[in-house]
Amino acid sequence: MKYELTAKDPGCDARLGKITTPHGTIRTPAFMPVGTQGTVKGALPEQVRSLGADIILGNTYHLYLRPGHQLIAALGGLHKFMNWQGPILTDSGGFQIYSLSKLRKIDDEGAVFQSHIDGSRHFLTPEKAVEIQQALGSDIMMCLDECIAYPADRKRAQEALARTAQWARRCRDAQTNREQALFGIVQGGFYPDLRRQGVEDLRAIGFDGYAVGGLSVGEPKEAMMETLSRTVPLLPEDAPRYLMGVGTPEDIVEGVFHGIDMFDCVMPTRSARNGLLFTNSGKVVIRNARYREDHAPIESGCDCYTCRNYSRAYLRHLYVSGEILAMVLNTIHNLRYYQRHMEGIREAVANGTFVKFRRDFLSREKNDGENAADNRDI
Repeated sequence: MKYELTAKDPGCDARLGKITTPHGTIRTPAFMPVGTQGTVKGALPEQVRSLGADIILGNTYHLYLRPGHQLIAALGGLHKFMNWQGPILTDSGGFQIYSLSKLRKIDDEGAVFQSHIDGSRHFLTPEKAVEIQQALGSDIMMCLDECIAYPADRKRAQEALARTAQWARRCRDAQTNREQALFGIVQGGFYPDLRRQGVEDLRAIGFDGYAVGGLSVGEPKEAMMETLSRTVPLLPEDAPRYLMGVGTPEDIVEGVFHGIDMFDCVMPTRSARNGLLFTNSGKVVIRNARYREDHAPIESGCDCYTCRNYSRAYLRHLYVSGEILAMVLNTIHNLRYYQRHMEGIREAVANGTFVKFRRDFLSREKNDGENAADNRDI
């Protein structure tokens, strides 16, 4: 993997770049649609690519449990298995283990957890996480880390930070295929000095990229941005920076403002399945009665297949009727919205106008929030 920084906005820390991998180039800042179980829900791989995504995310935990990393490897790796020809990033399974708080036990060796599928017991170590990801054949692998809930006291944050550093070293030592990149994950809770220590620990080991983890775990937005603003400047400038599990269009804008290059979130696809559609003039709750006779597309000017061919009235009909096509068409639009969002961000950074882009975007989002009552479910 190779990272090239191509431009920086003069008014902030936003930056433009590209990541070259064995399966293609990723334009940054980039948003990665989430393909948890080897599929981006509601869309064909060819559609995801045509909508503008350079890279998708796969989930180590889920693919390990079903169908199994060894089976996927025997069938040619995850790219061939799911017919996705572009780059893939796989997470380590750390966040899923964090979310299984009642089904797992963690110590320095690794995590013992119960499968949410059949209750079977498994032991995930840093070495095992790398083994699984190497078998999957992803372009970018993530170190196993310990994510903690918010709030967490200092002692708990220190404990998780030390374990994350130890696991990062073990992941690096376990890596045998250097054609696959490996990213370290910065933990440390919401304590600035612990975050600094987390960065120093990872830089001492040396990774191909660096992720900020442990955010978007229930903390106030202000705490997330404060932690981000203190952490990102400590990361190497010549390596990709990834903000894990984030997020909303406005969070992406703020992340780019602070110098983040990569994002992922289930929001566009999950929201689509729940009838929430993103537009530049506010969110559309398609089940609302106000759209029953609305002949307009979801968003005027959007170039996605859904907006070019279908009205809000038809999409509302599909959704309230429980038709599968509603989820498919909604997903196509939301995925395209997110990629158009990233295209606008990259253009603004390239032109040195990202500060204005951010100001205008956040102003629109604020007005959308103030007018949300006009789009209530009726």
